[in-house]
Parts: sequence; C-alpha cells; structure tokens
Amino acid sequence: MPSRPPTVSITEFPVSDAKAGPYGITAGPDGALWFTLVHAGRIGRLSPDGETTSYALGSTSGGPSVITAGPDSALWFTEFLGHRIGRISTAGEVASFPLSTPNAGPFGIAVGPDDALWFTEAEADRIGRITTEGEVDEFPLPLSGAFPSAIAAGPDGRLWFTMNRANAIGAITLDGEVTVHPLPTPAAGPVGITAGGDGAIWFVEIGAGQIGRITPAGKIDEFPLPDPESRPHAIVADPGIDGGCWFTEWGANRVGRIVYDSRHHTIQEHDLPTPSSEPHGIALGPDGSMWTALEIGSVARVTAVAADRS
Repeated sequence: MPSRPPTVSITEFPVSDAKAGPYGITAGPDGALWFTLVHAGRIGRLSPDGETTSYALGSTSGGPSVITAGPDSALWFTEFLGHRIGRISTAGEVASFPLSTPNAGPFGIAVGPDDALWFTEAEADRIGRITTEGEVDEFPLPLSGAFPSAIAAGPDGRLWFTMNRANAIGAITLDGEVTVHPLPTPAAGPVGITAGGDGAIWFVEIGAGQIGRITPAGKIDEFPLPDPESRPHAIVADPGIDGGCWFTEWGANRVGRIVYDSRHHTIQEHDLPTPSSEPHGIALGPDGSMWTALEIGSVARVTAVAADRS
C-alpha cells in the first residue's frame, strides 16, 4: 500500500523590502540560511532564531544570482550582471573574482567532486571552474546560444547542467569533455537541476511545466505538472521521509514535491501563503526543512511531517 503524503506547513519570514529580490538560497556552514538579493546587489543571512543580516557587494549592478556553500566554510555565488564569481565568509567578508570572458553572465554554481566551484556562463556558452584560491578555467560548449543555466554535481563524477535555450541537458567531466542530451519535449526550457537520491539527475522544464529525470546513461523521463503554465524554476533533492525532490513553481505561487520509483510517481503541490510571491531558489535547510526564496522579499520554510500510518 502506498504511504500517505506528508503533512506540510509553510511559514514565511520577511528578509528584505519587495525591491531587493531574494533569489538564490542555500544552507551555510554556520547553521544559517544564506540568500542572494538579486536586485539590491547584496547577500543576506537568516539565522536560526530569525535574525536577518545583509552584506553589500560594493556594486548594486552585480546581480547576485545563485549561491552555494563552498568546500572552504564560505559561501560562493555568481554575479550574472557583474560577470564575476563572489565569495563571502560567514563573518560577512566579501571577495570578488572577475572572469576573463567578457559578458559571460555566470548563473548556476555548485561544488564539484574536485572541491572546486563549477559554474555556468549563460551568455558565453561556457562552463567555468574556480578553485578556492581564485584560479579560473573555462570550457566551451559544443553549442552556441545554449544559455547554460543551473548546474549540479552528479553521482558519476561529472557536473550536470541545463541548457535552457538549446533544450538539452549537458554533462561535463573534470577535464572538460561535454556530453549533450536533447530533451524530447520541444521548447521545454530546462532551468533548475539537482542530483536525486535515486542515482539520477532531476531537473525542471520552465517552458513545458514538467519535471524531468535523466540517468547517468542518458535515459530521460518527463513528468507533466497539473498546471502546464506553472513555470517550475528550481529543484532540490529531499533525503527525508520517502525521498523525492522539491521544486518551486514560479508562475503558480506554489512549491511541489515529486516522489518516484520504477512503477509510478506522485506529485503534491502546496500553495504559498502570500499571493504572487514569486518563489525562485529552494534548498534543504540545516533544520531538515525546505527553504525557498520569494522575490517579493521573504524566505519561506516548508516543513513536511510524515503522515500517521495508523
């Protein structure tokens, strides 16, 4: 008998004004949530007790986008408009690393198995790599106009990334060899991507309103959402309860959860409390809850509790 879906509660925490734009979010090594303020050019921190702090980057035009915890106990982030990679310590000390490629548009960022940070250059059709000392390498993609977006470390030692305008999923080895997997659905527009707990890579198709799954061997499955206009944006694996992945539905003001096994899949969706809150990034928090950045100026905690089986 299938297990009953968990009970979900959602709590919102104001972290900025509506113009600052919370966008990317990640759990920090200090037990806090760290997030980008894409329009304000700042990095924010939400402590476990609800205290909010933000740090200026020195320029309001940098467009900090995606943020991740680095291997060096600091946070690393992309500056899409400033064409830089940034680093912020848990004490708020900021460093910036310009890219040699003009107008690169770095967006997604993730830690690789080599303890370097790997990132996408959306405007330059490249994948970049930066060490914690600031040394940068760049690898060209075999497609032009692909707009590589999010990136995640896969279970096979490669980095997997979405190619939003090429309608494909890519994988890159640590020495720069790229494999491209076209998607079956035209104009799917993949954005967010994550390594699932089932040994596959999961992604969202913002243009098609679908969740996708690809194995390291390249087998692709797609799962339509109830609302094809929901605009799923980001996705993250959930190690708790019965696994699966959580994702944001930017166009529908919801967060969703997909659970999959070889026989069937289930999708649950949950409305956010504030209308038109524009959910973007989503991350597993240090408390075991999911946290999502809402562009209107809040961060939401999504807590799932296993249903009573009695």
